[in-house]
Amino acid sequence: MVRVCRHALGITAVVVMAGFSVRAQEQAPPPQTQNQPAIALTLRRAIELALQNSKEIQVAKLQASLANRAALITKSQFLPNIYAGSGAGYTYGIPETPGGRAPSLFDATYTEQVFNAPLRGQGKELEEQAKSQKILLDDARNRVIVGTAAAYLQLGMVRHSLEVLRKEQDSAEQILGVTQERQKENLELPVNVTKDQLMRARIAQRILQLEGREDELEVFLRSQTGLASETAIEVTPEDLPGAAEQEGADLVAMALQSSPSLRAAESDVRAKEFRLKGEKRAYYPTLQLVAVYSRLANFNNYLDFFKKFQSNNFNAGVQIQLPLFSAQTRANIALAQVNLDVAKATLMDKKNQVSADVRQKTRALRERDAAKEVSRLELQLAQQNVSVLQSQFQEGKVNLREVERARLEENEKWMAYLDANFQRQQAQLDLLKTAGQLDKVWQ
Repeated sequence: MVRVCRHALGITAVVVMAGFSVRAQEQAPPPQTQNQPAIALTLRRAIELALQNSKEIQVAKLQASLANRAALITKSQFLPNIYAGSGAGYTYGIPETPGGRAPSLFDATYTEQVFNAPLRGQGKELEEQAKSQKILLDDARNRVIVGTAAAYLQLGMVRHSLEVLRKEQDSAEQILGVTQERQKENLELPVNVTKDQLMRARIAQRILQLEGREDELEVFLRSQTGLASETAIEVTPEDLPGAAEQEGADLVAMALQSSPSLRAAESDVRAKEFRLKGEKRAYYPTLQLVAVYSRLANFNNYLDFFKKFQSNNFNAGVQIQLPLFSAQTRANIALAQVNLDVAKATLMDKKNQVSADVRQKTRALRERDAAKEVSRLELQLAQQNVSVLQSQFQEGKVNLREVERARLEENEKWMAYLDANFQRQQAQLDLLKTAGQLDKVWQ
């Protein structure tokens, strides 16, 4: 009887200490960096900062600007071009320069393409490629949105999981303490103590792993949002905007219109069509405006070979070239046709791929919804089981270890539910990205 009373008092003391431990943990403020105040970020604000500070978007903008500049190079040949220079030098014999022009103290040349179908086709191809680069910029924005949103949501999940694991660690400590006490009284085998010690060690290992993952996510978010390296980040548990749910039923149909990869493939087909059209018109004549002014010097022996010398000379007119036979033109047309065929085949493959991806991701999202519901019900069942065991414990029908083991199971179900919820959010992000609807969700 004395042993039973002493054991009951020990259990009561453990329960009281456990209650104080849980309350203290719930009331304790989250750790913050000492020298840098914590910044509370919402999901929308994190995405806004990422779009403003992302290095990937900056590189994509530079590539789009580069494509625009490249298109202007070909287009500039259809605008006035004036060059000036000098070809003065020593002359022995007939005065001429390596280019066939007469040596001059000063000369100016004007050129402007008026009709040149192959060159015009190349220019339109480059302009269309510049538009395609802007589409790739939208794709880069989508990748930044998905990466930032996924990191933000996962950070919230990891921090919540750490809270659950620390409570689970307290329960494991209490179970181990009771088991050790019972072993001292020869009521438990040493193997049971080892099992409880292993359970505690596994929980500590999971806590360390999640703390490492938490640090990785914080570093990534600070890099994406442009925050200082020591800034502490506070996140709030959020779900994706409701607009994502409303658009979900129509994503398969909308993907063929809004998918960045499809739009880029369609742009590539148009570019190749412009190039082929221009190459086919290479059999037409080309027309170019030209003008030349030269200031000549009489010390270049002009009077020895020409009847009359004139210092200022000006020539202007048009230069027309008519291709009679050109093997290169035929080869260029064949190459442009092959490139167009490849672009069309790629477009058809992209359409099939996007359609299949959206359907697969839609099914995956439904499966994640079902998995989340199962996890929610399992968690609810575990919570109800804890309530029943607590009532039985107060009536003296079960011991503390059974209650704490039920709490451990509840915590495990909490972890499973948090993971299922995050997996569903990630599946939703992947579906929206594939369908090109991310911008509409965060408008």
